[in-house]
Amino acid sequence: MADAQHQLQALSDEYQKLQQDLQNSINSRQKLESQQQENKGVQKEFASLKDDANIYKLVGPVLLKQDKTEAVMAVDGRLEFIDKEIRRIEKQIKDVQEKSDQIRSQIIQIQSEAPQAAAQAV
Repeated sequence: MADAQHQLQALSDEYQKLQQDLQNSINSRQKLESQQQENKGVQKEFASLKDDANIYKLVGPVLLKQDKTEAVMAVDGRLEFIDKEIRRIEKQIKDVQEKSDQIRSQIIQIQSEAPQAAAQAV
């Protein structure tokens, strides 16, 4: 009986840790999606500019003039990186959810077996 309680406690602790990991991953994905939307907005702005338009990049407290092609490539590169990170985080979320479901099933199984074991002990 005590062994089942220890096992149940260990599974509960692991389940809570997985839920925290899941929440952290979801927060990371939300930040990435926010960055993605911001960069898509910049990409749309660049598309509406003429090729000879002046583009400035903020570097510390200074605005530096930047070539449009270079700026477009930088934004496209960031969007590509963000897309890859979102896919990686989504896979991580899926893996954590699957593991969490397995542990929840184990917890339910132990909890359902506990009353039966107690009845047999009496």
